[in-house]
Amino acid sequence: MKVAEEAAAVAEFYGSNVSKYYDVGVAGIHRLINNIDKIKKANVVIAVAGVEGALGGIIAGLVDIPVIAVPTSVGYGASFNGLSALLTMLNSCAEGLTVVNIDNGFNAGYSANQINQLIVKGR
Repeated sequence: MKVAEEAAAVAEFYGSNVSKYYDVGVAGIHRLINNIDKIKKANVVIAVAGVEGALGGIIAGLVDIPVIAVPTSVGYGASFNGLSALLTMLNSCAEGLTVVNIDNGFNAGYSANQINQLIVKGR
């Protein structure tokens, strides 16, 4: 959650409105589906995930807006401090998915804000 909170704080600092949805990952996919209509109303989504890192690709397959995936260094089993999630995200075939480095909530939040600002300016 620290990485997700960092991304949200950065986006908010630079002027973006942020909505947060926690615990909507692959293990609780029904919680993602229950919130997908609200998520689709966003300009951009930041998907923070550890373990296998599939969340970004799943969301990108369900929405038609940019998705920024952030792998985290937390996980169990063979997560290799985020490397497993990073490689999954980089290998995703879902269109509209951009990946930042492991635990890089700052860059995700800043990039999401840049997308929002372009929309606000009509560009």
